[in-house]
Amino acid sequence: MNKLTNLEPKRVFYYFEEITKVPRCSLKEEKIADYLENFAKSHNLKCLRDVNNNIVIKKDGSKGYENAPILIIQGHMDMVCEKADNCTINFDTDPIEFEVEGNIIIARETTLGADNGIAVAMALAILESDEIAHPPLEVLITTNEENGMTGAHNLDGKMLEGKMLLNLDSESEGVACVACAGGKRDILSFDKKFEKARNSREFYELTVTGLKGGHSGQEIKKGLGNSNKLMGRSLYEINKEFDIDLVDISGGAKPNAIPRLAKSIISIKPDDKKRIQDLIVKLNRNFVRELGKVDPDVRLNFEKTSNYESVLKTEIKENIINLLNILPNGVQSMSQDIDGLVGSSVNVGVIESFEDEIIITTNIRSALQSLRDEISDRHKVCAKVCNAEYSVQSEYPAWEYKDVSHLRDVAAKAYKEITGEELKLEAIHAGLECGLFKETIGDIDMLSIGPNIHGPHAPGENLEIESTNRVYNFVIEILKNLK
Repeated sequence: MNKLTNLEPKRVFYYFEEITKVPRCSLKEEKIADYLENFAKSHNLKCLRDVNNNIVIKKDGSKGYENAPILIIQGHMDMVCEKADNCTINFDTDPIEFEVEGNIIIARETTLGADNGIAVAMALAILESDEIAHPPLEVLITTNEENGMTGAHNLDGKMLEGKMLLNLDSESEGVACVACAGGKRDILSFDKKFEKARNSREFYELTVTGLKGGHSGQEIKKGLGNSNKLMGRSLYEINKEFDIDLVDISGGAKPNAIPRLAKSIISIKPDDKKRIQDLIVKLNRNFVRELGKVDPDVRLNFEKTSNYESVLKTEIKENIINLLNILPNGVQSMSQDIDGLVGSSVNVGVIESFEDEIIITTNIRSALQSLRDEISDRHKVCAKVCNAEYSVQSEYPAWEYKDVSHLRDVAAKAYKEITGEELKLEAIHAGLECGLFKETIGDIDMLSIGPNIHGPHAPGENLEIESTNRVYNFVIEILKNLK
């Protein structure tokens, strides 16, 4: 039996639960795209699907709205697939396990996928209804928003005719997003070069654990611990005082998620074990002092592991450790226009170890392209100093505020009518696809709203039930007023 059957709005939560059963990690959206295409066919709606699995479903306006301006309702079908260390889920095959707890739907050991599954669920509920008053609709569900926005970037704007777009990828009820940061992902990499491990060495695994992680845009100003930076710092301190070798290193899962876990394997002289353990205790004490209010469970562990025949060459070890310590991370500047808004930031998101190379992926966000590029230039300098290769994985523009917006005016009026309160307008330090739509669709009128979602991009992500109901009713009121 479905867990969300008795929740309102019923059809929204019906589709949301159905979506949690469909694998949809970024870059693996074929099954959810099939689901959406089959939905359109079963409801006799026109459906377009491009080579990137972007989906557009079209529906004529309801009676009296046939000649109203077309509205694009937009969300993304992929989700960040993050899980707790002890979780055994296979995101490629298994449904998301969640619970209803009071006013929230929560996935305790994984991400929930409310970001942005709830947008898809709302859109499907609207498309299937014969009772909701609405203008002609084009529902656009894009792919790979979470891993570079390549779906939006490669979208053929000719698939769409609408000149207004309502994005449902915001995460704070009562707040309409009217502008967002642009972004860029930089790659810094090292070719692996090995040498024979020295005799009479013991091997230990260092792990940074206990961090909360979170959204690298909306939660960057919280000062949450970054496991990759903490690992680099720990290795630097140990390497500074002791003769160690580095075997391997990895950390983080997604560039746009503040990393929660990092691991490295080192070899040491057996006689140094006790003094290294003392240093680990000191580092743990420092980390708790520094992060105790935001990440009180941070922990650096040092445990013996099996022996290895090879270690990274000394120059590679030194360069990796140095790079992790000098790479910028966290808030870089505050907005000069909006009080309290982060202007630019960077997240040292992922360290990946492959057979022949180690790759570090950073995620830059900025409302100004000049600041975004300034951070990227610092990456280039860091790479040059540490003999790393530098490249750009992806980038997307900021969504700039428009002085005149009919959609914004309609939404503000609708919100006032149903709540008696003013709709708050806000720019966010996170990436929305709206910036790219200006390039792929055209200079269209856009607004972004959504229900309260907590902890996106990390295990424990949860969605507020009552907020979802209110926001859905808000969307319906907007549709009614777009005549």
